[in-house]
Amino acid sequence: MNIKDSIEKKLSEVILNVFQLKDINLEVQENKTEFEGDFTIVTFPLVKQLKKNPESIGVELGEALTEQSDLFESFNVVKGFLNVKVKNQLFVDNFKSVTHDFDTVEKKNSTVMVEYSSPNTNKPLHLGHIRNNLLGFSVSQILKEAGYDVIKSQIINDRGIHICKSMLAWEKFGKGETPESTNTKGDKFVGNYYVEFDKNYKTEIAELVANGSTEDQAKKEAPSIVEAQKMLLDWESGDETVRNLWKEMNSWVYKGFSETYKRLGVDFDQIQYESNTYILGKDLIQEGLDKGILYQKEDGSVWCDLTDEGLDQKLLLRSDGTSVYMTQDLGTAVERFKQNNIQKLIYTVGNEQDYHFQVLFKILKKLGYTWADQLFHLSYGMVELPNGKMKSREGTVVDADDLMQEMHETAKLKATELGRLEGLSEEEKVASYEIIGMGALKYFMLKVDPKKKMLFNPEESIEFNGNTGPFIQYTYARIQSLMAKANYQYKEVSTVDANQFEKELIILLVNYKHVVEKAAEALSPALVANYVYDLVKSYNSFYQNQSTPIVKLEDENLKQFRLNLSDITAKTIKKSLGLLGIGTVNRM
Repeated sequence: MNIKDSIEKKLSEVILNVFQLKDINLEVQENKTEFEGDFTIVTFPLVKQLKKNPESIGVELGEALTEQSDLFESFNVVKGFLNVKVKNQLFVDNFKSVTHDFDTVEKKNSTVMVEYSSPNTNKPLHLGHIRNNLLGFSVSQILKEAGYDVIKSQIINDRGIHICKSMLAWEKFGKGETPESTNTKGDKFVGNYYVEFDKNYKTEIAELVANGSTEDQAKKEAPSIVEAQKMLLDWESGDETVRNLWKEMNSWVYKGFSETYKRLGVDFDQIQYESNTYILGKDLIQEGLDKGILYQKEDGSVWCDLTDEGLDQKLLLRSDGTSVYMTQDLGTAVERFKQNNIQKLIYTVGNEQDYHFQVLFKILKKLGYTWADQLFHLSYGMVELPNGKMKSREGTVVDADDLMQEMHETAKLKATELGRLEGLSEEEKVASYEIIGMGALKYFMLKVDPKKKMLFNPEESIEFNGNTGPFIQYTYARIQSLMAKANYQYKEVSTVDANQFEKELIILLVNYKHVVEKAAEALSPALVANYVYDLVKSYNSFYQNQSTPIVKLEDENLKQFRLNLSDITAKTIKKSLGLLGIGTVNRM
């Protein structure tokens, strides 16, 4: 139990003993004011109940706390705020508990599946995919640290008209070239043909309009789209030539994706393919019809009426018997719970799909699946750059690989300007540029609450000062330098008179597991990102406000305590960054 929890528990007991009031939770805050005391207790909620002024309540409560508990040394009341000074030994004991329990994780005996990435195989991953992957991976890491078993999953959208567009363009314009023959990464190679299809398609539309067609007619009758639709029908009927081309082009894309994922530092435990899952769900629809949960229109199409839920009527099977995305998602969800012993399923998908997931979860509940209450849409805002939005078809998307390389180059430029990596070998420098550049990218993406739309500024993200990844990595490296200089070895310190800066640092260190729990509950890596930034700021205040440098202290007990404090801070920084998928460097 951390210090704040101990105070809140004792506070509830004292309020019951002194005022005979149950279930009163007063706010306990760390004291950041100039008034003496480690924590401030806000007494105003008691004013109405006790019909007393806040000052007298504060005094009465302060006297009771110091008399009835060995936690507190003294108190003072300022304008109704009760400031309490906690006994020094409590900080020391809490710090010892952090050191001893650092690597322990209390298992929850519950398995969560987290789905993320889920790209299309007609184009490379872009900036939006980066936020998706980083969110999904980080949430998975946080859930593991909170004691859950986690299955990282993705479903690849490897079929459909968009895939056929790339295939058709390659057949028409590719002249047999391959990623190897053109020295092009596989996913980019296929993506180029998707862009080529769109250019050709637009030209055809313009020609048809010029010859008297309406734009709507032209879009439907343009030769390219007609051929692409025929190719999709051929694929669905199992045409061997089309299927072989599809397999080959997808294999190029998967190889490219694999390289991007490796550099981004994300992975998966399970991969599903839409080409296998698109037929799932039809049995569920029949089951829903038999039970009277779904209904069929005269044209044969099947629907779910969700108007009583404040939603609309949702098409689940077309009149020709073919399924829609919702049908597939219903089947895939059921399949996942059948094949895995999971208690929760989290979909990491952008907020433009909010309505889709509301409908999906409601239909599953109507169909009688009790686990539908354990489905969660981790909805996140879109990412934009300073120069605006991106469009895949026009080839104006910010490519994930290009952005990662830009971050590497910018890290190299900044580190060289500041002379941060002097003395390292060229190989060590290159590895450091990568860790710093990727750390900057990931931290900038993850420090923003997932629900918010964000503007990604590469230049701002790589600054070595402020709320950035490199600033946090630099503090870690600084502590490693201190540890090396001091030839540090852990020895337990029985007692020490902790100062204000050390107490603040201890409170933050003790709070780590509480932050992880909150981040796991909220599915928000931003809570971890902001925590580690606060920890780094606190450490820097502690480090800079010493009259004598740690390594020069003559008091061996105090020196050991401050080294222990520095060591566990570095370990907590590294672990926190690890939850965000960010690495560390020992020199910087």
